Amino acid sequence: MGLDFLAPLDAEMMKFIENLTSQHLGSKVVFHTESDFPDLNQVKIAIIGAMEHRGRHAQEVELAHIRRAFYSLFPGNWHVSIADLGNILPGDSLDDSYFALQRAVAELLKRNIIPVVIGGSQDLTYALYRAYDGLEQMVNLVAVDSRFDFGKESEPISANSYLTKVVVDEPNNLFNYCNIGFQTYYNSQEEIDLIDKLFFDAYRLGDVSNNIAIAEPVFRDADLVSIDLTSVQSSSSGNFTTFMPNGFNGKEICALSRYAGISDKVSVLGIFNQDNAKQEATLVAQIMWYFIEGFHYRSNEYPYGSKEQYLKYIIPSESEELVFYKSNKTDRWWIEIPFVVTGNNKLKKSTLLPCSYEEYLAACNQEVPERWWKAQRKNIL
Repeated sequence: MGLDFLAPLDAEMMKFIENLTSQHLGSKVVFHTESDFPDLNQVKIAIIGAMEHRGRHAQEVELAHIRRAFYSLFPGNWHVSIADLGNILPGDSLDDSYFALQRAVAELLKRNIIPVVIGGSQDLTYALYRAYDGLEQMVNLVAVDSRFDFGKESEPISANSYLTKVVVDEPNNLFNYCNIGFQTYYNSQEEIDLIDKLFFDAYRLGDVSNNIAIAEPVFRDADLVSIDLTSVQSSSSGNFTTFMPNGFNGKEICALSRYAGISDKVSVLGIFNQDNAKQEATLVAQIMWYFIEGFHYRSNEYPYGSKEQYLKYIIPSESEELVFYKSNKTDRWWIEIPFVVTGNNKLKKSTLLPCSYEEYLAACNQEVPERWWKAQRKNIL
């Protein structure tokens, strides 16, 4: 079983948690200890530490600061059962670490438990992506990152090049990749052009910071979310080893994490490339807190239920009609993608694409939403 790869929390961490009050978050969580493994039947969210670091640098991963900061917080008015399943230790090779993490996450996905993977280098996103292989579905990956993390196929996989392996390797289950917060000077023009060529989506840091709500529909369509902590500016993260003068501030990265949590579709969250600083641990703890807060407020509108729960809007355009749906429950919007199913059953579910009210207004002015166009092109090709 994939969960056999998990090492329990040590006695020192358990002693810290036992000394917390009954109101603290640490008292509301069940833990994998030397003597006990949690009963997963009622668990909705499982925290896993990933200790693999060789994809980024030689510095070993330290997660105790993050756990102490997280379990010292107070929960919201939640009814969410959480388990901390311990850590995936580094294997003899990178591939061993990927295999162990993939198996553990795949097991949790089969049980409808959402893994929150903390620590390690961001190339572990590849292992999270491969965990979906047994589910026979296409995967939408959203990365909150200042870089696209492309690399040459001939290069070994690393935190800065894992996306190439995701795109190229078989089985190719990637339907869409979206980057939130890229900074142009960290990405070559060839990489930016490649994003367009593959009909992927990318949002510049400035555009998201000016209107963070534009990211919400992107997360609503995501299966896997990978957060690179170097997408946060150092003045907010406390990470001055990898100095980032620009990036999301603490409030923005927590808002993005809440969008990921509130999405009915997101089934795995990874938070990577932390630098072991106590200050940064406080931010990671709050990112995790906001994800769980969002999860508590999920509206369960995906998969889409009865069309009677939505208002339908038809916008005539020069080439074809655009069909929008607005939820009576949450006032959120979707646009219909007229997929031509050609025997690939994996794509049949992707008939509605989350969108914003602004995209509906633009369509009323005969402006076809770019994400709608890209989604349709991917299906045609």
